[in-house]
Amino acid sequence: MESKGHSRIPAEQWAMVVEKTGGPCVYKQIPTPIPGPDEVLINIKYSGVCHTDLHAMMGDWPLDRKTPLVGGHEGAGIIVAVGEFVKDLKPGDLAGIKWLNGSCMACSYCRQAEEPLCVEPLLSGYTVDGTFQQYAIGKAAHVARIPQGTDLQAVAPILCAGITVYKGIKESGIRPGQHIAIVGAGGGLGSLALQYAKAMGLQSIAIDSGTEKQRLCNDAGAVAYIDFMTNKNLVQAVKDATPDKLGPHAVIVLAVTEGPFQQATEFVRARGTVVCIGLPANSYLKASVFDVVTKMINIKGSYVGNRQDTAEALDFFCQGLIKVPFKVIGLSKLNDVYDMMREGRIAGRYVVDTDR
Repeated sequence: MESKGHSRIPAEQWAMVVEKTGGPCVYKQIPTPIPGPDEVLINIKYSGVCHTDLHAMMGDWPLDRKTPLVGGHEGAGIIVAVGEFVKDLKPGDLAGIKWLNGSCMACSYCRQAEEPLCVEPLLSGYTVDGTFQQYAIGKAAHVARIPQGTDLQAVAPILCAGITVYKGIKESGIRPGQHIAIVGAGGGLGSLALQYAKAMGLQSIAIDSGTEKQRLCNDAGAVAYIDFMTNKNLVQAVKDATPDKLGPHAVIVLAVTEGPFQQATEFVRARGTVVCIGLPANSYLKASVFDVVTKMINIKGSYVGNRQDTAEALDFFCQGLIKVPFKVIGLSKLNDVYDMMREGRIAGRYVVDTDR
C-alpha cells in the first residue's frame, strides 16, 4: 500500500528506545515507519513525558508491551504522509498522537463511543511504538486534530495529561460551584486538572507537598492548598477547606502511591465521588465498607478520553483557558526526566524536543 506524502521523509530517524526491561532508554537511529492505508505519519516536534512512560520502561504493569519499545504518547507535530484510505487529513495538517493510538471501531465499546475500553486497543508507547521519535504512526481516526497556529510544545501535554484529567472531572459528575479536591495537584496532571476545574466553574482544593508546588497550584487556580507532608490531620484539613466543613463533592486522585486512594474516601463528603486516575504499580484500592455504605460514597475509575473528550479538552486549551506549566529538554536527555520522576522532583510537565 502506498501513502501520499512528502518525498523528503528520511529513511532513518532519531529515537529513544527501551531495549530491555528497566531501561535505560538508548538514543539511536532507527528506520522511519511507513503508514498503512488507514494511518498517518506525523513528524513529531514535541512530546510530553508522562509517568506511564516510566512504567512502560520498567515493565511494572500487568499489561504486555512490545520490546524493543519507543515510548511516549503525548506527541504533537505535522502530518507528512497519509494512507490511501485517509480523506479528512493531509500533509501539512497539525496532529497529535495520544495514548489510544487506535481501536477496532467494531466492538460494543467502540460502537458506543467508549473506544478507550476497546477489547483490542493499540496503545502508543506501550503496545505500539510511540512519540519519543522524530516520526510516528497513528490511526487516522484517532489522531488529535490540532488547529493551525497552535504552539506544539505547549499543546503536547494536553494530549494525555489534559484529556485524562478533563475526562476524570466529567466522570465525577460534579457541578459548577461545587468543591473538588485534587490529590497530586502539583504534578503534570494535577496542574492541568486545577485549570480545567476552574474553567468548568469548580472550586479546587489542591493537595501536594512543598512550596514550589504550592506556588504552581495557586497560580493554576486552587482556592486552597494543603501540604500532606506538614499537615498533621490531612482529612480534617481538607474538610475544613470547604465552607460547610463537610468535605469536597468530588476527589480526583492522581497519586503515584497507594495510600492517598484510601485516604480520599475519608474526606470526601457524603454522596461524594472519588475518581481514581493515578496508576501506582502493584497497588490496591482499600476503603472502609462502613464509610462507603453510610456516606453513600461513589468510587470509580477514569481512564482516558474518547475522540469527543479530546476535541473538548483541546478546545479549552485553544481558547486560552489552559496554560501548561512545562520545561523543554532534548529527546536525548529523556533518562534524566525519568530520574527526576523517581525522586518526585518534577513540578508541572517535561516536554522533549525530538530534534535534540
